[in-house]
Amino acid sequence: MRGKRVRAVCTAAFVAAVSLLTAPLLAQTFPSKPVRWVLGFAIGGAPDNIARIVAQQLTNQLGQSVVLDNRPGANGIVGTEMVANSNPDGYTLLVTSASFAVNPAVYRKLPYDSIKSFAPVTNLASSPGMLLLVNASFPAQTVQQLIEIAKKPGAQFAYGSSGTGNATHLAAELFNARTGTKLVHVPYKGGGLVTNALLANEIQVVFTNPATIITQVKAGRVRALAYNNATRAPYLPDVPTMVEAGVKGMDMDPGWYGVLAPAGTPPAIVAKLHVEIRTALENPVVRERLAGLGVEPVGNPPAEFAPFLARAIKRAAELTRIAGIQPE
Repeated sequence: MRGKRVRAVCTAAFVAAVSLLTAPLLAQTFPSKPVRWVLGFAIGGAPDNIARIVAQQLTNQLGQSVVLDNRPGANGIVGTEMVANSNPDGYTLLVTSASFAVNPAVYRKLPYDSIKSFAPVTNLASSPGMLLLVNASFPAQTVQQLIEIAKKPGAQFAYGSSGTGNATHLAAELFNARTGTKLVHVPYKGGGLVTNALLANEIQVVFTNPATIITQVKAGRVRALAYNNATRAPYLPDVPTMVEAGVKGMDMDPGWYGVLAPAGTPPAIVAKLHVEIRTALENPVVRERLAGLGVEPVGNPPAEFAPFLARAIKRAAELTRIAGIQPE
């Protein structure tokens, strides 16, 4: 028995040593085939728009295609679970948003561990705040008018979100809690669908990141009533902050769009992915296109992104309690 244990220990040590030696070699040849970026949301949402810009530049850099695979469903959980169960070789990655941090607070049981199932790579971009928007035909011109109209007897207005538990859902419920309104939640499978619903007047109100809808705002098809940040958005200087509009306590973490690999992905490959993504984000054309969406490139290293995720999950749980959202 003792001999078997010794052999087992020696075998494990040998495997570990081989892994340490081969991982850098794998990183040198990585990628040797197309890389798949899985998104848990439909085409046209903020994560999709941002990922397409970066993926195009990465394809040019790597000499291999970076292919987007949209798998909408359950506020990104469908796509997230797929990546959690994928081969940890760097060829299947998750592109997600702040909803990743909210899901643990609004779903009683997830099919993965939000921390242990993933190897954080980097934060692609951040959005300092969300816009509060209404359909262009909605009579409210200010946040206070929106509150007054929504509180009238018999008033029934709906707000849309990118899915139950999404950060857009959390922001709107926080607004209900702070103002005493009772806007009704209508979840969709992505930001693009929410935008279409707002344009069609299927819903009347939306909290969303600028990357999803900024072109519609500038075209006058929807009206921005407020910006959920300490300062006004430079690309919409006439839109007041939420505090300026008379609503306090709406502070949330900035929107973010990160890349995660399955747990167990070799650190050398994770490091190479980070370097390549950071290089792509430094490209002037990429930066200009991201700025057009109202987001800022980040590209922080895994060692910074990992604790950021842990803090975001904790903060989302606190805001969920304040907003009164009950876990499903």
